[in-house]
Amino acid sequence: MTLALADEEKYTTKYDGIDIDGILKSDRLFNHYYKCLIDKGACTPDGRELKRILPDALRTECRKCNDKQRANADKVIRFIIDKKPEEWKALQAKYDPQRVYYNKYKDEALKRGIKL
Repeated sequence: MTLALADEEKYTTKYDGIDIDGILKSDRLFNHYYKCLIDKGACTPDGRELKRILPDALRTECRKCNDKQRANADKVIRFIIDKKPEEWKALQAKYDPQRVYYNKYKDEALKRGIKL
């Protein structure tokens, strides 16, 4: 008997065209997304989707992400760590209060030049 496995579910590509650089360069836009993620502001549809999938992406090593989504995640993480350390701490407190993901990803992050 042969079992065929369906392609693993992937995250939507609907928002892959979002201007990440524009968001990171604009305090107004960045803060809007940041406040959405920490439950202190309204969410755009793409912000709501990010907020919905973020816990799963952390848990599964972004297994359902495509290459562009991984690259954008890397860019955003680097930016927040380097330029917005207080916001990084707040995001860690919300999404990784027990530092499970910090411990899981710290070695890989260092290999890629990201200092968590």
